[in-house]
Amino acid sequence: MSDHNASLKETVSGFGRKAISELGETVRFFAGVAAVWFVLVTFGFAAFHIPSESMQPALQVGDRVLVSKWAYGYSRHSLPLGIGYLLPDSWSGRILGSVPERGDVVVIRDPNQGINLIKRVVGLPGDTIEVRAGRLYINGELVGRERLVREGLDPLRYRDRDGSIVQVSEYIETLPNDRTHTIYERGDDQRYDNMGPFRVPADHVFLMGDNRDRSEDSRAPYGIGYVHTDQIVGRAETVLFTFARCRNEEGLYCPPWRVWRGL
Repeated sequence: MSDHNASLKETVSGFGRKAISELGETVRFFAGVAAVWFVLVTFGFAAFHIPSESMQPALQVGDRVLVSKWAYGYSRHSLPLGIGYLLPDSWSGRILGSVPERGDVVVIRDPNQGINLIKRVVGLPGDTIEVRAGRLYINGELVGRERLVREGLDPLRYRDRDGSIVQVSEYIETLPNDRTHTIYERGDDQRYDNMGPFRVPADHVFLMGDNRDRSEDSRAPYGIGYVHTDQIVGRAETVLFTFARCRNEEGLYCPPWRVWRGL
């Protein structure tokens, strides 16, 4: 009987050692996966969700955007899960930092609201930015824009996230470096259509949303203002995926679902 008990104890002990060994292997596997993920989203790429209409039509509500962390260097804003925001303010600055190009779409950290925002760079350090009667001027030069007409949808009408029907005009805007993008304008007499001039300080950029009359950006008196380059999280590269969240209605524009579409 004692031999039987001893054998049973040995069997149970063997199962226990095996279970502990397998548990250890599982923990090490997931720790490795977490470490790879942490390095990837800190130094490589991360995905961000678009919650607002401020960057329409390039980015629609619900888009998942892939953002490169390495584009402008690394700062505490590069760390995932909000870890960087737990660090003291003295941990400011940027490693391998560089200034964005005009026309880049960037994700920034708004320290006042404690959230990430996404906008387009229109002004670089030393630039003078002004909006007169809805038209953008950079260093005193009028930025060109050309009316875009969609067959059967001019002006463009769509239903916004609040359920209201909005009417806009579409334009192809061409920046001084010949980069083009599409903007929405409800009109040239809206609240931020006569602002400035703004002189962009050193190490700062001036940002605007493509949906010009639905964007709280650097033009707004109590908005983000001039954005220090240390607050930039990264550059938006592409729309990973999104699926149409609007329903097709006659006479209204409903953007199609998008997968891996460049900006």
